[in-house]
Amino acid sequence: MIYQFNIPTTIRFGCGAIKELPAYLIEQGLKRPLLVTDPTIAQLDFFAEIVRDLNLKGIHLEVFSDIHKNPVKSDVYKGTDIWDQTDRDSIVGIGGGAALDIARSIVLRVNHRDDLFKYDDLVGGDVYVTNSVPHFITVPTTAGTGSEVGRSAIIADDETHQKKILFSPKLMAKIVFADPLLTMGLPPHITAATGMDALTHNMEAFLAKNPNPICDGIALEGMHLIAKSLEQAVLRPNEQVRSNMLVASMMGAIAFQKGLGVVHSLAHPLSSLLDTHHGLANAVNIPYGMAFNIAGNEDKFKRIAQALQLREEAGEGVIKYLFELNEHIGIPKKLRDIGVKEEHIEILADLAIADFAHPNNPKPVSREDFKRLYQQAF
Repeated sequence: MIYQFNIPTTIRFGCGAIKELPAYLIEQGLKRPLLVTDPTIAQLDFFAEIVRDLNLKGIHLEVFSDIHKNPVKSDVYKGTDIWDQTDRDSIVGIGGGAALDIARSIVLRVNHRDDLFKYDDLVGGDVYVTNSVPHFITVPTTAGTGSEVGRSAIIADDETHQKKILFSPKLMAKIVFADPLLTMGLPPHITAATGMDALTHNMEAFLAKNPNPICDGIALEGMHLIAKSLEQAVLRPNEQVRSNMLVASMMGAIAFQKGLGVVHSLAHPLSSLLDTHHGLANAVNIPYGMAFNIAGNEDKFKRIAQALQLREEAGEGVIKYLFELNEHIGIPKKLRDIGVKEEHIEILADLAIADFAHPNNPKPVSREDFKRLYQQAF
């Protein structure tokens, strides 16, 4: 069955939901969409099938897939050039976090042509998002970022590597076609990394200091779904666990409007400086970042342990679980195993303290704290 959720974005969820995309475009009077994806997905069979189904309905699409795995400003400008040159009327983002962040950023740039980073939310740039935006549709192909239901995009500066946040409620998709079948072909290492990204979103959102009990409830259920589904999704996938992970991924993205924390500020510099996959960066860092957060937050860690259905209902039990889960799904234990060198630690600490995520961490994080956490994880 295909289910519909409204949160407020309309989500068409279920195996086969992607087949509704052509009819939806026709119903909305949209005949010239720009499909934004990444270079890998653009070569996959299911993407070719999406293109074929759209062509059969007389929909004249254009594909843009020339993007980096960690999106940068120049990717957005290239995609906007394609929009301008090919006379498009809508944007369909198909993929994981990178593709959807680029798609959302192009949605912004179509009618907002000042320097892209003028709209950086961290410096109040959201107030300049005043013009209309194209009709925007998202199709997730991983269960990680949950970007399909978001209203922001994270884009790095090509030269400084610093990440910026483009944000506005205008940037929410009109509709999401969330089809678990599109995630069935993900290789185990991508399933593992994106799944740990979803777990990090839910866990950090629950711990974030901004009060939002609605997000707290969503995050706890998201963690519960991941705990009972991720390992099987990596090792023995079926439609049910893939569905659970896709839902939990969206739940994490909804919950983290409350904020993120220290783990994301540890992870973002790895992606911008060393081009590390964002989910993998979160996965390696989460046990160390969560251990840092236990003191003073014991009650919340008890609730996390209960959501994960752990025998040891305490922060130490959560940390043990995270290390064991990473081991079971093939995530390396140390940063040195994913290309980090000791000489990187100082610059990583500089980038981490400048990152936007840690101000919402439940306890303050200094540059020395970041350096020490990188050293522990190294």
